[in-house]
Amino acid sequence: MSGSTGGRGPATLEEATVLQSEVLEDLRTAVNHLDWVTSLTEPWLGDDPLEIGSGLGDAAARWAATGRPLTVSEADPGRLAELRERFAEHPTVQVRELAVPIRESGNYSAVVSLNVLEHIEDDVAALRDFARLVRPGGRIVLVVPAFEQAMSNFDREIGHFRRYRVRSMEATLRAAGLRPIKVTYLNSLGLFGWLVFVKLLRGRPGEGLPLKIYDKLIVPVLRRVEARIRVPFGQSVLAVAETPGS
Repeated sequence: MSGSTGGRGPATLEEATVLQSEVLEDLRTAVNHLDWVTSLTEPWLGDDPLEIGSGLGDAAARWAATGRPLTVSEADPGRLAELRERFAEHPTVQVRELAVPIRESGNYSAVVSLNVLEHIEDDVAALRDFARLVRPGGRIVLVVPAFEQAMSNFDREIGHFRRYRVRSMEATLRAAGLRPIKVTYLNSLGLFGWLVFVKLLRGRPGEGLPLKIYDKLIVPVLRRVEARIRVPFGQSVLAVAETPGS
């Protein structure tokens, strides 16, 4: 149902959290890629979404630019403090602490989560938690890493339990009681870069000339191409599902 763990388990939570924060900081320069991802997710968010695992708030800042109410959340105290400082004066953004497992219910229009679900051992249970935060007929919007063959030492060091395919993501959504609306691959050429640089050469994604070139020259082309063509593979899976109700 879920994607493969690809061998030994991930790092401890403390180890992974430190690395996650470092990588989030390093990848802030990939502005075209983030613009692409947020543009694909934005139409599904509705009038009052909640982001789970907001990191440093870079995606949230783009969604909030539309003027819609938005709630951002973090479990890590350091990143939570950064979110509170960043959005302290923002009129439509609320910041809250939120960690999986989530035992409360809510009435948000959508839950959106970028590169978070793969960090959660029981992804089906987590999706059920997400769904309780959403009003009937609301959306769950996800971006997760793709293809178990791309599982690397870096994946495990940063706390990934799995990577997904379209079919495994659809099955996971259905197991959680959700109805898949759109599940597709994203960033086709990025998969090859990951396989070579991260898995084979044991590199780490981060700021530098390769990232700048890819983000400035390749991402805009991929964005146009993948808007017209459904690609059969990618570095990520984009998934949108609907909660029960009308």
